[in-house]
Amino acid sequence: MSSNKIKFLAYYLPQFHPIPENDAWWGKGFTEWTNVKNAKPLFKNHYQPIQPGELGYYDLLEQPKVQEQQAELAKKHGIDGFVYYQYWFGDKMLLEKPAEVMLKNKKVDIPFCFCWANETWKGIWHGLDNPDVLIEQKYQGEQGYLEYFNYLLPFFKDDRYIKVDNKPMFHIYRIEDIPDLNLFIEVFNKLAVKAGFKGLYFISTVVSDNNVVLQNKWIQGQIGIDVFRKMRYSKPQFFSVDSFLGKVERRLKLKFRSSHKIGVRKKPLIFDYAKGVSKFNVKFPNTKYISCVFPNWDNSPRSGKKSLIFKNATPEAWQKHLEVAVKELKNNPENPPFIVIKSWNEWAEGNHLEPDQKFGLQWLEVVKAVKNSL
Repeated sequence: MSSNKIKFLAYYLPQFHPIPENDAWWGKGFTEWTNVKNAKPLFKNHYQPIQPGELGYYDLLEQPKVQEQQAELAKKHGIDGFVYYQYWFGDKMLLEKPAEVMLKNKKVDIPFCFCWANETWKGIWHGLDNPDVLIEQKYQGEQGYLEYFNYLLPFFKDDRYIKVDNKPMFHIYRIEDIPDLNLFIEVFNKLAVKAGFKGLYFISTVVSDNNVVLQNKWIQGQIGIDVFRKMRYSKPQFFSVDSFLGKVERRLKLKFRSSHKIGVRKKPLIFDYAKGVSKFNVKFPNTKYISCVFPNWDNSPRSGKKSLIFKNATPEAWQKHLEVAVKELKNNPENPPFIVIKSWNEWAEGNHLEPDQKFGLQWLEVVKAVKNSL
């Protein structure tokens, strides 16, 4: 693999505008910023609230030029594309408007693709003190997949949409949850070919059963290490016994016996980002593996005392983390030439590349420095 072929893709959260559903669940006018503004320090020297820098507390619909500014900032600092989270629940779609606005605005000049975040929303994972289902992820078979594809097609046809060998890249968050996965892939590939593509370039996140990826010839990539996912659905085989994240997992299991008990936790789980940074990246388990790296992590704005916090996340430590991922990819040139960054703007997770008031552009300057060293 030529180093200059390595592409950095960043997850992009669209939850920065009010929608009726969020109004009903959390109060009128709720956006991602609501929890960010209300965050409180939970221990000595805990850096909260984290406040945005030059882009401010933007509204993606009221301030459409923000997307142009984001694209310019990202490209200038070595980000090769955004991976928009997309919430299609089978019979309903949420938070779709920013991507639709972007599609019409060619001044948002950065490549993009989608990640279908196919997961039921429950209160316990979204800042509420109950495990109730907010909205259920449904799968409606061939007709539902046909309707979904037809919605996506104008995006796939856009010149900015990321394609590999004339295949639109499409990420799936919980691929193992799709009850008729082969049908879904067959329908999407068939419709893609009919539309003039060679099929879809499917990428999954790490699944509980690795064979879901390896035995399906149509799955082109497998993303890990997505810390958010692993903390919630951790399986022992994802971590080596002596790895940093293996220690994280063991500590998590000591704190609670099942994922449902996370909701009753009285203190945050705190780990040292700076100490663990060189050990975050697991060795590639297969030739479809794609690293997922994260510059920072503190979801206390959303989860309060039930949160997971990586303290001592600094641009210097972030650079070490990213460099480890690049080195591992260079050592595995047969793997897909991508590194996924979580995330561009998940502010309530304390997980962002966008400028903040403390570090300014430094998170992005790290990406630029590493990119220029390739």
